[in-house]
Amino acid sequence: MARAPLLQLSGISLTFGGNPVFDGLDLVVQPGDRVALVGRNGSGKSTLMKVMAGLVEPDQGARIVPPGVVVGYMEQDPDLSGFATLGDYAASALPEGEAYRVEMVAEGLKFRPESPVATASGGERRRAALAKLLAEAPELMLLDEPTNHLDIQAIEWLEAQLTDTRTAFVLISHDRAFLKALTKATLWIDRGEVRRREAGFDGFEEWRETIWAEEDEARHKLERKIKAEAKWAVEGISARRKRNMGRVRALAALRDERASMIRRQGTAALELESGTTSGKRVIEAKGLEKRFADKVIVKGLDLRVLRGDRVAFVGPNGVGKTTLLKLLVGEVAPDAGTVTLGTNLDIAVFDQTRAQLDAEASLWENLTGDPMMRVSGNSDQVMVRGNPRHVVAYLKDFLFDEAQARAPVKSLSGGEKARLLLAKLMAKPSNLLILDEPTNDLDVETLDLLQDVLGEYDGTVLLVSHDRDFIDRVATTTVALEGQGRATVYPGGWSDYAAQRPKAVEESGRSVRAEAPKAEVKAEAAKADGLTFTERKRLDALPAVIERLEAEIAKLGAFLSDPELFTKEPAKFRKASEAMAERQAALVAAEEEWLGLAERA
Repeated sequence: MARAPLLQLSGISLTFGGNPVFDGLDLVVQPGDRVALVGRNGSGKSTLMKVMAGLVEPDQGARIVPPGVVVGYMEQDPDLSGFATLGDYAASALPEGEAYRVEMVAEGLKFRPESPVATASGGERRRAALAKLLAEAPELMLLDEPTNHLDIQAIEWLEAQLTDTRTAFVLISHDRAFLKALTKATLWIDRGEVRRREAGFDGFEEWRETIWAEEDEARHKLERKIKAEAKWAVEGISARRKRNMGRVRALAALRDERASMIRRQGTAALELESGTTSGKRVIEAKGLEKRFADKVIVKGLDLRVLRGDRVAFVGPNGVGKTTLLKLLVGEVAPDAGTVTLGTNLDIAVFDQTRAQLDAEASLWENLTGDPMMRVSGNSDQVMVRGNPRHVVAYLKDFLFDEAQARAPVKSLSGGEKARLLLAKLMAKPSNLLILDEPTNDLDVETLDLLQDVLGEYDGTVLLVSHDRDFIDRVATTTVALEGQGRATVYPGGWSDYAAQRPKAVEESGRSVRAEAPKAEVKAEAAKADGLTFTERKRLDALPAVIERLEAEIAKLGAFLSDPELFTKEPAKFRKASEAMAERQAALVAAEEEWLGLAERA
């Protein structure tokens, strides 16, 4: 006998001014469901989850939950007013005598129930909300970005808990590894429509691209039909005294259908420009030590960072990753040891607190008020990589519309704030990027673009992140901070670190102190096939680079095939021709590089 659904949405319509967020939405969550809820930042994921939780009332439609079924929701910004400690809040819905459940999950999530609410950080509040949900163990859990502000160890603990649970859950997350490990179905929100796929997040992108390709083909066929019918309508005036009004009405209906199609939102125009080339040696730390009172951040660290390196720093929350970054760039002085910075460094910083953004000021004011972006005597333009741009046009590159330009930053979502900070950072040439938790709140498509941009960046990158997949795809070296001043340098990304760490600990009986200039690390990691670790990573990455270049060349070729383009829009024709030549040259270089590495391998 089939079990009743845990939750059913029927005919849901919701509008927050302007276009509807949802219209006629039907949705069912069954017992045992493990669902990824995905979509662009601003597509309505959190809003839909709040409708599912019963916190947002739709304009039309019904939310049905069977008697006795409890739906639990983890809020991104929980209201803790009226509670003295985080533990009081987390245990507030539990029966008397069952507060121990909070203690059980608190250890895994690394939060202290006795912490006062008044002094708790945003991350501690979110962990308390997650602990509350896990302790209550409802029949259906709605999890909105549960991994934000969790370190990798806590993420892995949560992943294990959700793997073992029999409770159904719907999950919003930007963490690909987390989504791939846990989900068995996917809900995709795209322009107000929600599609369901009976498979987990792994393979989602291929499914999405197939749907978009079918949509583009349907739009193309409709355009051709409208063009043919419009030609008939015009020629029919002279060919007949009385036109076929049925065909004219059909043409109007086709045009209405085209107008009703909601165009896909483009991707953010992420672009980094390297400044002057830095010296080959970017940073050299020797015998680095730092402590605050009894807390040792690092002890005896030797580290060399060379131009072009991508170094990821990982470790538990509070271990000192951000402090180490500040030590390495000279912002904080060490207690002992030396840090030598290379020559010609242009440093750009993405800070995890978003402190570079003025929450009370508008997006417009945040850009035009930046001394590094200000255009003298012009209040509506900003300097972007040496060229003046209208502030609204530049904001549109990062998917902000004109109405948002004058809105305060505090009205933005977490992902939108991250995009705005990227806009500020990418406007300035640099050759050393400091990225402290850049992945928080960004959707997976923007993360893909950021990864591609970093892959093509000529400068050096120092990265702090808890996103295992992102570290794997970006980092060439991982520095693991393990507490009490211990650190270890590993070649590769997170997976390489995870594979190597048990062996290192087993051999030494302790975590090895960070050592070895980067060149020595590369030498130790050289493969038997004659390739260094970095060259092996490059060989593995080149097929995707070649495929992307081939796709771009094909698109440019289709664009240039228009016989009227040269006469009607010569500037566009010239730019497209230049882009075509540039990509063809890049393709030849990539193919030659692949052949050279493959032969050596």
